[in-house]
Amino acid sequence: MIQPAFSDPVLRSGLRVAQANLPTRYGTFTAMVFEEVASGCQETALVMGDINDGRPVLARLHSECLTGDVLGSLRCDCGPQLAAALGAIAAEGRGVLLYLRQEGRGIGLYHKLQAYALQEQGLDTVEANERLGFPADLRDYRLAARILHLLGVRGIRLLTNNPKKLHSLESAGIEVVGRVPLLIPPNAENLFYLRTKQEKMGHLFGDGHLDDHPLDDLDDGGGPPADRRRET
Repeated sequence: MIQPAFSDPVLRSGLRVAQANLPTRYGTFTAMVFEEVASGCQETALVMGDINDGRPVLARLHSECLTGDVLGSLRCDCGPQLAAALGAIAAEGRGVLLYLRQEGRGIGLYHKLQAYALQEQGLDTVEANERLGFPADLRDYRLAARILHLLGVRGIRLLTNNPKKLHSLESAGIEVVGRVPLLIPPNAENLFYLRTKQEKMGHLFGDGHLDDHPLDDLDDGGGPPADRRRET
């Protein structure tokens, strides 16, 4: 559905938008690219159904992950999360996914690969970022909140395991009426990474999702320090 509010490509907010229908394996979305005129920063929204009717909207804020989303890396759960979120929105027939240019939790692809190399030496994902001089998570959701406002979204049910996203959106005036878990079965390559996000970054995976996992019985199950290389 093309949003009639965006017939003028330059918006008063300092953003401009290009949009077109995007048929996908999940259904047809309206793809919108919002460009911040001053900075040139671009973010993408995939919209399905009527999302500005005042009812809470199923929403996902997905940070770009070239290695996981495009190349199929097993070091993270990003690709399966993206697919699950698009599928969930399509199943409801209504929702929005924002695809945010924040590779490597905001540090960019170059530094992300540097962090990978440090993880292969035994650091976890948080320690690797800090060794490079970055915080554990450098992402910023203020522009995402602006885009949701422009789309007419005021209340959302957020597809996430990350409580930081809830707090960031709420502080920007987006009402989060509920959190919808986005749980992906771990694999031998990312189990330790997911546990690090749970223990050090407060991600919510639910009781038992990562505990006493059968992968712990494997030599490469991600638990011991020698296996820390298998994470993003």
